[in-house]
Amino acid sequence: MSSIMPDPQEHQAPKVEALLAWYDANRRVLPWRAQAGRRADPYHVWLSEIMLQQTTVQAVDRYYRAFLSRWPTVQHLAAASLDEVLAAWAGLGYYARARNLHRTAKIVAGQMAGRFPDTAAGLRALPGIGPYTAGAIAAIAFDEPQAAVDANAERVIARLFLIETPLPAAKAQLRARTQALVPRRRAGDFAQALMDLGAMICTPKAPQCPRCPWHKACLGRARGLVETLPRKAVKPDRPLKRGVAFVAVDAKGAILLQRRAEEGLLGGMMQPPLGPWAADFPSEPEALEQAPFAASWKRCPGFVRHQFTHFELEIEVYSARLARRPRTQGRWVQADALGEAALPTVMRKIIEHGLGARAVTRAYAVSARNS
Repeated sequence: MSSIMPDPQEHQAPKVEALLAWYDANRRVLPWRAQAGRRADPYHVWLSEIMLQQTTVQAVDRYYRAFLSRWPTVQHLAAASLDEVLAAWAGLGYYARARNLHRTAKIVAGQMAGRFPDTAAGLRALPGIGPYTAGAIAAIAFDEPQAAVDANAERVIARLFLIETPLPAAKAQLRARTQALVPRRRAGDFAQALMDLGAMICTPKAPQCPRCPWHKACLGRARGLVETLPRKAVKPDRPLKRGVAFVAVDAKGAILLQRRAEEGLLGGMMQPPLGPWAADFPSEPEALEQAPFAASWKRCPGFVRHQFTHFELEIEVYSARLARRPRTQGRWVQADALGEAALPTVMRKIIEHGLGARAVTRAYAVSARNS
């Protein structure tokens, strides 16, 4: 923290009551959020918090509503197959979350009589629930005095206390500062108030400081450093990987899909046959040696590009139309059923490139109408 402080006569300590009063008047209406004065459903809170990990509210809204409509209780979700859950999750990314969601549902429904643990410590024992998620669920669903420090809260607290240590090194300090503010009552409202303040007022760019309930308490504002906080460590360049994929279509329009290994990137999801990823594209003869079977493979013009968290991927696509199905691993899925398969976004893009985007987009639209 900076050693230069503003005039103490102009600075006030942050008052939790002021933030809660602002929240009562300005709280966002979100599909997973309980109405004012009502206790939140732990299943709703857990489901939304898992979906919101590294994902925006706007992206989650549609998925949350679809999940809740299809599986209204944790028992319903536990009774679903992993394939059903992965298919419903397709497009949301970070697919380990979906596998952990399914594992946790089975544990809560089967071993805990459908009741989630009501403490952060108990919640952390469940798959896919780390410190932030445990704190958020415990505070919002059970009003345990726990800090819930998401990206919005990190920004608010870093500015409020003028914390200049770059992220991620600052996380422990930000959490400690937040925990010290958590009230013994209305801990859940406090957690959501911080989230809303960061999303609505204390935004990354052009924050609306005069409208902030902590305007006079904010050291970052007093120093004119609000838009420089929180500081972030320089990220290394993401490496580029390249490879080839094979989109095979049989005489009836079915497409060959194979399942990825359960662990690792995109674990358990479906894909067209892929070759290994390396620094450069293979030559065409080398690529055809990676094909799942011999056929009249034709390379599609251009390539598919996709960004993962830690690297970028470019894929050349080879397609083939088959008079009869060869013997090979995988299953054949009709184009109009692709929307029901557990296809991550990158694999959908590959199939679109191999078939033509219109056919695949139409298949997903039909699936969405029928879900």
